[in-house]
Parts: sequence; C-alpha cells; structure tokens
Amino acid sequence: MFTLDRYPLLRAVLCLACVILGMPRGHTQDATRFTQVLRQTNSEVSLKFFAPKGIPYRLQTSTDLFHWDTWITGLSGGTNTHIDAGAPFGTDRFYRAISVDGTNYLTGDHLPTANGDLIIHPVNHASVVMAWNGLTLYVDPVGGASPYKTFARADLILVTHSHGDHFDVATLNAVMTTNTLLIAPAAVYASLSAAVKARTMSLSNGASTNALGIPVDAIAAYNSNHPKGSGNGYVLSLGGLRVYLTGDTDDVPEMRALRNIDVAFVCMNVPFTMTVTKAASALREFRPRIVYPYHYRNQDGSLANFQTLRQQLGTDLGIELRLRPWY
Repeated sequence: MFTLDRYPLLRAVLCLACVILGMPRGHTQDATRFTQVLRQTNSEVSLKFFAPKGIPYRLQTSTDLFHWDTWITGLSGGTNTHIDAGAPFGTDRFYRAISVDGTNYLTGDHLPTANGDLIIHPVNHASVVMAWNGLTLYVDPVGGASPYKTFARADLILVTHSHGDHFDVATLNAVMTTNTLLIAPAAVYASLSAAVKARTMSLSNGASTNALGIPVDAIAAYNSNHPKGSGNGYVLSLGGLRVYLTGDTDDVPEMRALRNIDVAFVCMNVPFTMTVTKAASALREFRPRIVYPYHYRNQDGSLANFQTLRQQLGTDLGIELRLRPWY
C-alpha cells in the first residue's frame, strides 16, 4: 500500500514530500498519515504523523526521492512528533515513514558510517545503548535489568567512573554475557570480581586501545566533584564516525582540545558537571557536528535550560543540537 502527501514550499526554501509505505495488514491507507510538517522560526522542521499504536516504523530522509537514509527507528505511540534539528544546515530534503518488519532491531537515531548505520538509543541519565556493525555497545548501564530487557546483551561495555549513576555491578551482571568485554578506569576495575576483571581493560586518561575492532581513546574527565584520573570520557571510532562521550567533567582543556568529533554526548547539570554556559563554550571550541545533551538533570530536579544552550551555541558553526528523552 502507498499514500503520498505533498506539502507546499516552506518559506520558499524547503520542499518536503511525506510518504507512508508498507502499511501493516488490517489498516487502511488513511490509518497512517503525516498530519503536520512545519518549518519553525529557528529553521528546524517539526514533523507529526499518526500510526496505529505499537507499530514499529522508520523515518527516512532523501534529497532526490531516489536515495533514502534512515533517520529514526521508533515504535508508534499513536501520534508521533520528531524535530529535524539538522534542517537548517542541510539541503532541501524529503521525508517518508515506512513500517519495520521483524523484531531484531534497536529503536533510536541512525547515523551513517562506512560499516552501516550507528543506532543510538538513550536509556536514562548517562546510560545509552548503541548498535553498530553487528555489535551492541552499552555505556554506563545502571538501573538493574529492567531498562535493558528488550535489548541484545552487550558485546562491549564502557564505564566512565565509579559513581552509582554510572557504575552498578548488579546491572553489569544483568547485561553481560561470558564474551562481553569491558573498558573502565582503574577505580572501577578495582571494584570488579576476578572473573569480570579477566575481560576488562583498565584505561587511564590519555590511553588508547582497540576493542572488537573499535578504536577507543580515554579522555580525561574531572572537576571539583570528580578528581582527575578517577574517570574517563571516551572517543570511539565507528566506521569513520568519531563519537565522544564526556562522562562527568568540567569543560577541561582535554575536551576543548578535541578535533574531528562527529557526535558528542555532553553532560550539563549543576552542581556536579558543567553549567549550560560552560558546555556551550566548550562545544563552540571543539565543534562536533552533532551534540546530544545528556546527564542534564540538576540536583534540585530541574532540567538544563535548552533555550539558553541553543542561544549560546548559535547556528554559525553548523552544530546540530539533538534533544532526546533521557528522563
């Protein structure tokens, strides 16, 4: 089945064609549809579409209607809303949504690499699951088994430091197999059982390794709440894509000195990590192509002010700000 909705030029610069393909059996063409494609005042594009609740889908983008790249894989909640924060920096683009067959997939953002898409699934706070090149990667898994029950077990786990919102032995045991590899700083390594130590690489700040074919660099992560040397950020090289995860840190020189970062997961909460102003300043210096704020709940329960972050980050450097539901 096939339906096509065309929308007029938005602000005379962005032509959008919205396509729904591959309807699930038992649903009419009218059951699944785009209901809004709106260019916002900041030039980002807001998309809303309706699909029956529980239906897995992929949103895809194209610049020519012939070659399509997957942008997001999701599970329909009925009415679904997505913001294309890359629209201000790219060419005219088209959008379509297709249904997903099977069950062996990870929901989340897709980023193309030389070895297939990297898929990014925020879990909570500082915990993230990624899939790439047949591997499943976990970063700072905590919260017990329940948040990870629908994901494949980890092939590689990275732990940034020993605080309980980043490191939990019970959760590690729940998501590991006997073949899972771990990378961790020395303070975490010292807390592991002998069996887990045997498959863990202890990395100090500035050290590098290769795990399952993935080059990993340990970046210093520290501030007044996290002594220097106790924790790591990490840069992963995934099919030509360089991904940086800050861990808990201030806007330290080691962060500001980074170059050629494609994707950055950046902490910003007070009083434990960076303020929004410090994060924006550091981002403008090392200039990742895409930034995901994470670890952004403050001690008082409030969340980081993304309006301020957006204003201070600016648009002149072409940094795409992706806001995702970590809480």
